[in-house]
Amino acid sequence: MKKVTTVSRDKVKSFDFAKKPHKPGFLFPVAREIISKPVLKGRNFKLTKKNMDTVKGPYLMLVTHSSMVDFMVMTVAVHPYRANNVMTLEGFNTYTEPLMRSLGVLGTRKYISDLNLIKNIRYCIDKLENPFVLFPEARYSLDGCTSYIPESTAKLIRLLRVPVIVLRIHGNFITQPQWNKIDKGNHIEAEMEQIITAKECKKLTVAEIDARVKEAFQYDDFKWQYENKIHIDHPKRAEGLHALLYKCPACQTEGEMHSKGIKLWCEHCGKEWEMDEYGRMHALIGDTEFHHIPDWSNWERECVRKEIEEGTYYFEDTARIETLPGSLKFYYQGEGKVIQTPTETRIECNYHGEPYVLTRSSMDLESMHIEYDYLGRGDCIDVSIPNDSFWCYLTKRDVITKISFATEEMHLLAVRKAAEEKAAAEKAKEALKETEKSE
Repeated sequence: MKKVTTVSRDKVKSFDFAKKPHKPGFLFPVAREIISKPVLKGRNFKLTKKNMDTVKGPYLMLVTHSSMVDFMVMTVAVHPYRANNVMTLEGFNTYTEPLMRSLGVLGTRKYISDLNLIKNIRYCIDKLENPFVLFPEARYSLDGCTSYIPESTAKLIRLLRVPVIVLRIHGNFITQPQWNKIDKGNHIEAEMEQIITAKECKKLTVAEIDARVKEAFQYDDFKWQYENKIHIDHPKRAEGLHALLYKCPACQTEGEMHSKGIKLWCEHCGKEWEMDEYGRMHALIGDTEFHHIPDWSNWERECVRKEIEEGTYYFEDTARIETLPGSLKFYYQGEGKVIQTPTETRIECNYHGEPYVLTRSSMDLESMHIEYDYLGRGDCIDVSIPNDSFWCYLTKRDVITKISFATEEMHLLAVRKAAEEKAAAEKAKEALKETEKSE
């Protein structure tokens, strides 16, 4: 049994987010030539460029995110440059901080306001005169489609005032979705496109930049697979799919879906589906509710949204909790509780031997980083504060996808309510002024 940490909080080394980055060293082109190019060649990688002729000097590249292979595509796409990029601390923990810093990588935590990161991105562009690569979705796609993109990305673009490039990658998700990491080695394509010029950054509003980024960032890997007849005949292509498709559309039961080989089924009602070679679902008996997997996951999200709007959403579970304050090691904090309501996400636990409650409001927490069976240790969620990250390995099966959906929908609802309240207050203020004038 894992031992609970006895290290006091003041003895734990935190990550130095303020440390200035430097230009990627010789390992960057080495990694590109030795690792990236051979892997991509084996997958018949094709890169097309659009509206790139006018790009001069440093730029900001926004990349879609489905798997670690995305980093390999990025290294080839930015050639002949060596780009700085950002990675969360679990990556630093896996690959070591010295290696990541030598590659010009900046460390951060997910879904935390990080002024040091903004300063260091500006440093890379203004002082190092380097392209900077950002994965604005902040986590891997769950269903092969665009994930949540915060408005803060548009604010950063407005601040940097450099050309903005979008790198859309097709095929990485269907090769190795996060719920099935078997490498199926299929074809990969990428499109590299300038969507905003440096001059436009100065003229466009944050809202206009946000709209342009989100429009350019739209992708659907299952649609791409079907339309391009990308044939995947791996005998285990549907295994793990129940982690994403956790709710049965036939009987509405949650948490009783299972998958093996090419089949997905509901233990509660017995209905079965098969995934064909082009990523489409087919019911073995009765009607097929959803042929397209993202349609199924979007329906699940809609169900969660309804629960939140009606105020009936509630989640609670015991969890094994580990924390990652820096890049060196995880600290085991013992068992705790994860609670989520329509207004907040809360973790109750012992933290370095002392009772502790972490609370993130729905307004504050934009999205949720989840991992299916992270490093073989179980499904978990990752909730951060500025100086630490709480990795919560849940007891209940197949719940983290719903938690992810709920977090985003809670945030959107909170933002909408805040906007409505602001508009109502402004209206009341104007009405009061008119009343005072008439008197």
